[in-house]
Amino acid sequence: MKDLLINKKRIVLTGGGTAGHVYPALAVREHLGREYEVHYIGGSGMEKEIVQKETGITFHQIEAVKLQRKLTAKNLLIPYKFLKSVKMAKKILREINPVAIFSKGGFVALPVVVAGRKLNIPVVSHESDLTMGLANKIILRYCNKMCVAFEETSHLSGKCIYTGQPIRKGILKGNKNNLSFVASLDGKKKNILVVGGSSGAKFINEKVVENIDSLLKKYNVIHITGKGKIERLEKPRYIQIEYAHNMGDFLNLADVVISRAGSGAINEFKALNIPMFLIPLSKACSRGDQIENAKLYCKLGYAEMLEEEEFENEKFIEKIENLIKNDKIFIKNMEKSGNFDACEKIVEIIKDIELKK
Repeated sequence: MKDLLINKKRIVLTGGGTAGHVYPALAVREHLGREYEVHYIGGSGMEKEIVQKETGITFHQIEAVKLQRKLTAKNLLIPYKFLKSVKMAKKILREINPVAIFSKGGFVALPVVVAGRKLNIPVVSHESDLTMGLANKIILRYCNKMCVAFEETSHLSGKCIYTGQPIRKGILKGNKNNLSFVASLDGKKKNILVVGGSSGAKFINEKVVENIDSLLKKYNVIHITGKGKIERLEKPRYIQIEYAHNMGDFLNLADVVISRAGSGAINEFKALNIPMFLIPLSKACSRGDQIENAKLYCKLGYAEMLEEEEFENEKFIEKIENLIKNDKIFIKNMEKSGNFDACEKIVEIIKDIELKK
C-alpha cells in the first residue's frame, strides 16, 4: 500500500462489476477538489482495470462477492465470503481513515459500505436506475444519503435525494474531429452510433449486422462492438471498433445512438441531447431495470425502443427512420427537461455529511 499523503482529507470511492458503476464515481472525483486524497476500494473486475489507469487515485483490492438471485448452492457460501470481504474492507478503511465514502453501488460496494458504517464513517451512495438494485436496497439501510438519477426514485425513502446522473467532463466536451475516420464518412448523411455497453452486447451486434445494408443506404454507421467482438465486416461508411476510451468524441459525432438502456449510458445521451434507440437487456438475464429505464425515456419523448422478445428487423428500421426523421422533436423534449450538474450537487452532499460527522 502506498504511503498516505499528509495534510489532505482522505475520501474513499467504491463500486464495480460494470463500467456503469465506475465512471460515475470518477466523474464525482473530478469535482472533489485538491483538498482530498482519493482512494478506491474495489474487486478484481473492470473497476481495477479502469481505476488503475487514472492518476492520483490509490486502488485497494478486496474479494467481492456477487449476490446470486437464483437458488444455487453457491449461495450457501455467500455469508462466509461476505463477512470476509467486510473484514478486508474494514482493515483498509482503518488504515486510510477517510472522512467519507462515496458508493456507486453494485455488489463490490456493499462490503465497503457495511464496513464503513461499523467504523462510523459517513456514506453517500448513488443509484442510477429508475428501480433500485438489490445491492443498493441493502446499502440504503447503511448509508447516510442515497443520491438518485431519476426524480421518480427519490420518493422511495427519506434518505433519497434527486441529483441526476454524475457524468465525466470528457463525455460532455468531446470533439468528433479527434476521430481519425471522420473523413471517410459521407458528410451529407446522419451518423448512427451503436453502443452495446462496456462489454458489448451480442444481441445488438447481431441485429445491426443483419440490417447493416439497409442502414447504410441512408446513414453512416459507427459500431462499438465490445472487446473481442469485431465482425471484420468491411463496407463503405461502416466503422467498427472494439472499445472507445474517448467516448465523448464518438458521442459528439453521433446524430442518433443505438444502445442498451443502462442508466449511466442513457443519462449521458440525454445530457448531450442525442436521440436514442434503446434495446434493453432482457428480463431473462436481468432484473428488468433496463426495460423500466427505456419505457420511461420513451414516455418522456427522448427515445424509441424495442424489447428483444418483440424485435423484428422491419420494426427496427421503421423506428430508426422515425427517430431520425423527427430528431428535432426528440432533441427539444430533452432540452426542455433541463440538465444540471449532478457532480457538484453530490459533492455538496458529501461535504455536508462530512461536516456533520
